[in-house]
Amino acid sequence: MKERIVQFGEGNFLRGFVDYFINELNEKANYDTSVAVIQPLPNGMTDQLIAQDGEYTTILRGIENGQLVEEIKKNTCIRRCINPYERFCQFLALARSEDLELVVSNTTEAGIAFDPSCSVLDEPPASFPGKVTRFLLERYRFFEGAPDKGLVFLPCELIDNNGLALRDCILQYIALWGLEDGFRHWVETACTFTCTLVDRIVTGYPRDDAAVWEARLGYIDKLIVTAEYFHLWVIAGMGEKKSLLPLDEYGYNVVFTDDIAPYKTRKVRILNGAHTMSVMAAHLLGMETVLDMMNDAVMVRYLEKGIYEEIIPTVTGLKKEELEQYAASVLERFRNPYLRHRLLDICLNSVAKYKERVLPSLLGYIEQFDRLPPLLTFSLAALIVFYKSGDARDSAQVSAFLLEHDTTEILANADLWGCDLTAVSGLAGAVTRLVNRCRQEGVKQTLLSQLDA
Repeated sequence: MKERIVQFGEGNFLRGFVDYFINELNEKANYDTSVAVIQPLPNGMTDQLIAQDGEYTTILRGIENGQLVEEIKKNTCIRRCINPYERFCQFLALARSEDLELVVSNTTEAGIAFDPSCSVLDEPPASFPGKVTRFLLERYRFFEGAPDKGLVFLPCELIDNNGLALRDCILQYIALWGLEDGFRHWVETACTFTCTLVDRIVTGYPRDDAAVWEARLGYIDKLIVTAEYFHLWVIAGMGEKKSLLPLDEYGYNVVFTDDIAPYKTRKVRILNGAHTMSVMAAHLLGMETVLDMMNDAVMVRYLEKGIYEEIIPTVTGLKKEELEQYAASVLERFRNPYLRHRLLDICLNSVAKYKERVLPSLLGYIEQFDRLPPLLTFSLAALIVFYKSGDARDSAQVSAFLLEHDTTEILANADLWGCDLTAVSGLAGAVTRLVNRCRQEGVKQTLLSQLDA
């Protein structure tokens, strides 16, 4: 197979997401493409991958159209692994390959960052963008700036405008290292930096039941990757070069677009927002996992009504049918019996999450309908009751403030919410009443009253 893809990162997500798709295209579309993996940190998994000739098993499990689904595939698309800290010459030699077309990465949210201590003489530069700059410089000089030798970047790091952020870091290194103007021009014109949104829960190696899987598979695999069946990959800015990755032609949930913002809003408001509006109330009701929550009729009614009647009406940029279809897939994912999502893990730093995920829907609903949304208002009250229970995991400063202050003072803290929520007509009084009712009548009875409001 031709070595068309460079992959910075060898962790579970890339192997359970991007590499899964490449393997699928090789099987179904004669894609004829292999992946060269670059280990982005001094310590990594390239030795383990090499020991298995780059091969491993992907296990997908979940719910699709109401039915339990399971898919087991051996992945063979990774044919080379390079640790640039030990084999820098191989790293540079890869940059000189005729066949390269795409670069994918997942170096965590902190990976796309400019580190001014990096030098062009480092073997390799410590930062991920520094490595990419050195890689591109080698390619530019070897091919003498040929415009058809630029690469298409598909970063999977979970930050806003990830491709543009990577490009900006590269341009900073070009300036810092005093590299030639021709190289800067080549990066800006011959290379394509897409912005992406990725969505799949990849749980990685099944430590608790690895022996069961190995017995079932009939072989030992130390790199098994387990993941949910659902997937979504939104790619903005690829233009005509989308033909290099024809996943949409084979039925995969991959969207090529010019504007990623509506898809990000959809995910943050519906998927992440549904989590944040529900998990604290579910914990207060004695539940432990998302699946526990989805087995409770009251919580399911709360989620469905909250999503379809209060969140979706505030989301713009996509058709209602698209939003409702996505919401249905979210609820199916919450019901996945193979994923154990602990509510308290999702509750981590809930004030900041609420500000980004739920508050825009709450305020948007008020602006649109000139009244308070009953369930999102309840979710804000449940957050305050949860923090006052002492179970919240947040910064010491945030936790202490919510424990020590009353509801009105909490809502008035613009540092927490980005604005003074007591300025929103009727909100402080409604939340205060709901907090008091939760304490006096219980969380479930208060929620039931809001469901019928």
